[in-house]
Amino acid sequence: MDEEPKTKTEDANGAGNSNGAGDSRASDRQVEANEIRAVVDPADEPTRVVYRRQDTQQNVEPGDAARDAFRGWNQQLAPAIMPLIIGFLILLILISILGIVSARRMDQVGHDVLDLEQQHAAKFSLLLKLRLAVTKLNNEARARAESDSRGGLRPPLAVPLKNAGQEMNQLLSELQRPPLASDETWQRFRADLQSYVEVTEDLRRYSLEGFDKFKVVDTELNTMLDQSGQEQNEVFQRSEAIEHEAARLIRLWNLVVLIVGAMVAAGTIWEVQRRFSAAARSIEEARRERGFANQLLEGMVSAVAAIDENDRIRSANAAFFRIFPGASIGASIHEKFAAIEAMRMLEAASASHVDRAMYRGRWMCPPAADVEAEQSFDVYSSPLAINGERGQILTLVDVTEAAEAERGMRRQESLAAVGQATAQVAHEIRNPLGSIRLGVAMLRDNVKDAEGLNTIELVERGIRHLNKLVVDVAQFSRRKALETSEVDLHELLDHSLDLAADKINEKATTIQKHYAPEVSIGKWDFDQLSQVFVNLIANAIDASPNDSLLTISTSTIKLNDAKQFARVSIADQGSGMDQATRERIFEPFFSTKKRGTGLGLAIVKQIIEQHDGEINLESEAGKGTKFIIDLPL
Repeated sequence: MDEEPKTKTEDANGAGNSNGAGDSRASDRQVEANEIRAVVDPADEPTRVVYRRQDTQQNVEPGDAARDAFRGWNQQLAPAIMPLIIGFLILLILISILGIVSARRMDQVGHDVLDLEQQHAAKFSLLLKLRLAVTKLNNEARARAESDSRGGLRPPLAVPLKNAGQEMNQLLSELQRPPLASDETWQRFRADLQSYVEVTEDLRRYSLEGFDKFKVVDTELNTMLDQSGQEQNEVFQRSEAIEHEAARLIRLWNLVVLIVGAMVAAGTIWEVQRRFSAAARSIEEARRERGFANQLLEGMVSAVAAIDENDRIRSANAAFFRIFPGASIGASIHEKFAAIEAMRMLEAASASHVDRAMYRGRWMCPPAADVEAEQSFDVYSSPLAINGERGQILTLVDVTEAAEAERGMRRQESLAAVGQATAQVAHEIRNPLGSIRLGVAMLRDNVKDAEGLNTIELVERGIRHLNKLVVDVAQFSRRKALETSEVDLHELLDHSLDLAADKINEKATTIQKHYAPEVSIGKWDFDQLSQVFVNLIANAIDASPNDSLLTISTSTIKLNDAKQFARVSIADQGSGMDQATRERIFEPFFSTKKRGTGLGLAIVKQIIEQHDGEINLESEAGKGTKFIIDLPL
């Protein structure tokens, strides 16, 4: 019989007080815990059993505390079971008595019904025999009377008539047997039949009285046959009445047995409840405490596991099994039940036993089954006594978001520093660059040969590239504040297409629009979003061959928290991107163009994020690219 589960919090508290008197209390609790077991369901996180003890009969040594506890439990259990046994026996006796009485009653019903039917059948059979015998006797008597009246020869012995008379006399003797002998109707019929038989023995009397006597007997016989049919219905009715009476009695007996059984059951339940009430109150109190500790442990975001001296998992919460989905209670930490990096983290965290709580460092692990990004964990160890042996508690704190926030903060600080430096450099470059542009323009007026003009053209091209770079750097580092107003998305896209008309016409690009029927209006910065879409349209045209198709689609979607977003998709038919390019496409100063500044898409992402929106892309090498922009409505 499994005892109540013991929470891991109790062991942790015992380990925390391992010095002095606390050590003895922890040891006492650990002696009682013969097996530690965890039940984990990653789908939901109700209260789970963390510790479960084995049956007390197992692992019990003579003379120890566990044996004494078992004996006390056994002595308390026997008196509690006795009312159940007595009640069960009483119910069995009642059911047996009910079965026997019911069976006997049904046998009696069958016997009574069969007796009624046999009596009726005997009467009916006798009537049929009498009908046949009377008819035969009358026919023989009539035949002899007709022969005498014609003056024919009379046979010396009237054998048929004599045989018919003897047969009738035998039947008459049956009419004197009970219960017909006590029936007035049957006795009257017998007297008339006897008189008729006597008439048939004397032909002279038969010719005078035979017809009248036969008519009386025949009428009585027909009447009795008709009454026999009515008696058959009466027999059926009496049989049904007997059966109904028997069924009523059986139901009554059942009701009595049910009432008595209910009283026995109620008394048994009351007695058992009385015996266990005191124990139940203490068990319930302990269960509430353990349930609270279990919920506290299972509700922790951090992964917690108890590791024994032999490096085996003795207990763990749900968060631990989400990180190590292949782990199980009793498994060694040296088994391969998770990714290599996760196993390395677990082995390093439990490589040595600790005497005090300590920080084991930060580890990076590959994404779990339900997580897309890499995870970061801060690992802690603390001592734990398990069955008098030296173990430890491992705590893995998921700091993925915090680490990402730290990396983002450092990246923002770096970008801010770079932005300030680049803005200063851009300011210092802009003035000399203007003077150079003016000097080159004046030089162009004085140079007439083709080679000199080509050189000047190269210089001016370089000046324009530097100027665009200076402008992009200044814009990226300044992060211009938004000037929002109500903007119609479709009107914004048409305006952006008009601004990119020269590039569209230059490569004969066909624009295909798939605008949503509903109007999408948001609080956006018209000019900056126009810059975003012009940049994306220009990049799509540059990446596509001449006479290609550029598709612009809009729709309304709901993302997190059911918030509505306007989605814009810009898809080209260019050469697409490989994975390395996709991962770096929004990085500052990264470009796939020969003379690109690498800040266009970085500025696009910056503007979209200022609007609390998102920008993503779908691309494969040789299959084109699609940028997806989501703007909050």
